Amino acid sequence: MAKVMVGKASDMGAGSITHVTAGGQEVLVANIGGKYYAAGNTCTHAGAELHDGTLEGKILTCPWHGAKWDLTTGQMTWFPQKLRPIGSYRVTVEDGTVYVEV
Repeated sequence: MAKVMVGKASDMGAGSITHVTAGGQEVLVANIGGKYYAAGNTCTHAGAELHDGTLEGKILTCPWHGAKWDLTTGQMTWFPQKLRPIGSYRVTVEDGTVYVEV
């Protein structure tokens, strides 16, 4: 498993979304209520980049077709058809820097 720096925690306020390429994968990182969560950045419906979506609480809405994802688990919470999960990744904060493990 590789540990990849995302950025400074102070630059990622509550409700913010950012993304990084880690281990050849696009990963979305969000600050939800002061905790950091990471998930796949690509919607499994049509390939939209999820960091362009909207975050309300822990629910991220895909910018293309409105699929809804729980970023704390990487599981879909709403869409007319069943989609594969976007997955989740471990996030750590060390000395004020956010890291994701992929």
